[in-house]
Amino acid sequence: MTAFAAVRDAVRGMRWPAGQRVRSAVPGPHPSRVRGTSAEVVEHRPYRQGDDPRRIDWKLLARTDRVYIRLAEARAIYPTMLIVDASASMAFQSKWIGASQVAIGLAECARQQGDPVGMVIGRRVIMPRSRRTVIDEMMHALDLAPTGATPLVSAMRDAARQSARLVVISDFLGDAEALLAVGKTFCAGGGELHAIHVVDALELVPDPKQRLLTDPEAPDVRRPMPPSVRAEYTRRFAAWRETLARDWRQAGARYAMVVPGAERLRPLIRRLTR
Repeated sequence: MTAFAAVRDAVRGMRWPAGQRVRSAVPGPHPSRVRGTSAEVVEHRPYRQGDDPRRIDWKLLARTDRVYIRLAEARAIYPTMLIVDASASMAFQSKWIGASQVAIGLAECARQQGDPVGMVIGRRVIMPRSRRTVIDEMMHALDLAPTGATPLVSAMRDAARQSARLVVISDFLGDAEALLAVGKTFCAGGGELHAIHVVDALELVPDPKQRLLTDPEAPDVRRPMPPSVRAEYTRRFAAWRETLARDWRQAGARYAMVVPGAERLRPLIRRLTR
């Protein structure tokens, strides 16, 4: 919990602008596709029967003898859901700590501007809310040891129905193709999708002293790693990351790779939210 408090302090005052106009008409901080009645007038149109008389521009009427109403840019909320991969592979080195910190940092940025924010961790679902206590609930839910191999697809599909912005925080070792298929549908429907790929430094450059590897989600699977295999692994892992990034971006998502400990937290969250 102390580490999470430091995360909240690091992102204090930060905001997370919507990547596109919001469909919601519920008042909030983001530009909406719905025309409103705020003081920020963006255009006029002729008065039609049934329009609210309070929106008539009386000064324009006095100058032109024509009745126009003011159309203003409405501001709306942007419901955000974060899906955090809690499978066993996320327990490798610093991946879980990094994923948890990113999740709380992003959630706090959304909540600070009044957006409802929710989270899915394993089988635990926290519904989107804008109260400060929702972050406390998330911090408690993230206080666990990743285990098992629970697929994220159903969680992502359910979360997509409740949000305008969807964030998947994962190492994408397992069901990446299925997640991508759900992501394509979400983006095609006008949703804003972020795919945050968590990779540990030792996955990028394996420890040369490590001669035997164990699959964390299948402990019985063990593979030797002599120097020749290590070189081939490094090449294939780099190629896979490039393909993953390309596929997510082509689907319409914002893809970002995060290496825990490689960046200070505030610049990292700023990079993910800009």
